[in-house]
Amino acid sequence: QVHLVESGGGLVQAGGSLRLSCAASPRTLWNYVMGWFRQAPGKEREFVAARAWSGGIANYADSVKGRFTISRDNAKNTVYLQMVSLRPEDTAVYYCAARPSWKSEYDYWGQGTQVTVSS
Repeated sequence: QVHLVESGGGLVQAGGSLRLSCAASPRTLWNYVMGWFRQAPGKEREFVAARAWSGGIANYADSVKGRFTISRDNAKNTVYLQMVSLRPEDTAVYYCAARPSWKSEYDYWGQGTQVTVSS
């Protein structure tokens, strides 16, 4: 069983930055693909970014390309989502998720962290 715990959310003004963290335990997820999703009030959950823990090319939603960056720290077993130039429409609960491969479903999900961007 894998536990994912997000942190780093909060309230920020438009144009500001936040870095979300997703700590995985109790084992490393070297062979997994890590993803970030978000869900705004009254909307369906949507994909934000994904990248294999082992490295390689990252995928991003068009709405966040050039503003968000997914990365990881192997020593800390943590995946990050660096967000800059935030917009009010980025307001949502952000979730971290993990899946065994690019072709499989996401097996593990965190509890989410709230990001609120004020105009």
